[in-house]
Amino acid sequence: MSFVEYGDIIKDGDTAIVFLGHESMFPVKVQHGTVTQTKYGVIRHSTDLIGKKYGSKVTCSKGGWVFILHPTPELWTMNLPHRTQILYSTDISIITMMLELKPGSIVCESGTGSGSLSHALIRTVAPTGHLYTVEFHQQRAEKAREEFREHGVEHLVTVTNQDVCKNGFGVSNVADAVFLDIPSPWEAIGHAKSALKAEGGRVCSFSPCIEQVQRTCLAMEEYGFTEINTLEILLRVYNVRTISLQIPDLGKAAEDNSSTGFDSSNPSNQGTLCTNVQQGTVQFKSGVPLREMVGHTGYLTFATKS
Repeated sequence: MSFVEYGDIIKDGDTAIVFLGHESMFPVKVQHGTVTQTKYGVIRHSTDLIGKKYGSKVTCSKGGWVFILHPTPELWTMNLPHRTQILYSTDISIITMMLELKPGSIVCESGTGSGSLSHALIRTVAPTGHLYTVEFHQQRAEKAREEFREHGVEHLVTVTNQDVCKNGFGVSNVADAVFLDIPSPWEAIGHAKSALKAEGGRVCSFSPCIEQVQRTCLAMEEYGFTEINTLEILLRVYNVRTISLQIPDLGKAAEDNSSTGFDSSNPSNQGTLCTNVQQGTVQFKSGVPLREMVGHTGYLTFATKS
């Protein structure tokens, strides 16, 4: 199993996603002899998972059933164990596009955090690219290495435990893009410039506060970056549902019938008349925005090395 190479069969040691519904799923490490408890009953890894195909419908001990899905960066973002606040698909998608990433790209990242963005970057640059990710916190760095190894992507990523603001990324003049998600990104702009290739490399900084953005933009100008721009992504979700509305009364049915030559005394027309009079509502599909919307996540500042 690998997050970048898809397989059909569930194997011992794989990370799989147990899907109970769109709002209920969780990751599980498949191990021979292990069981997983769900609200529908027990899942026995040896008999219910190992050897089955990804996407299979598995019946639990209480008679309920779940789907077992192959892991992807999108599913991992929704289900990963949080060690820090993470980036979600809304911001990740614009980051990978605006940094102009593609298979073979070299990317530097700081900090690694819970690895949400890291997995998406790795899949984007695979199979010939590489991610150099720096994490200040030692335990988080070790946990990230462990997850990358379990997910079959350790050959595509190098995890370094150090302070990027003091020691940089550990590489020079090789990166196509740099991503910064740290409290003081302006202190790392010089190291980002050193890590980027000779010219044309892109840098992105994620910051929740506008004051951080202002200081970062000043540092980018000082180090000669061009095309500096900041944007904010706001996601508004619509709930598609069936609603019923009452049909407005635009006049008496009898008058309408007489004006159109409708003969209510005719037995063949009595059923139609009854239906038209009694029918008071109509149902149709409607898109309604959710009452609560996830608003500000952070500001994304992009720039190009001149």
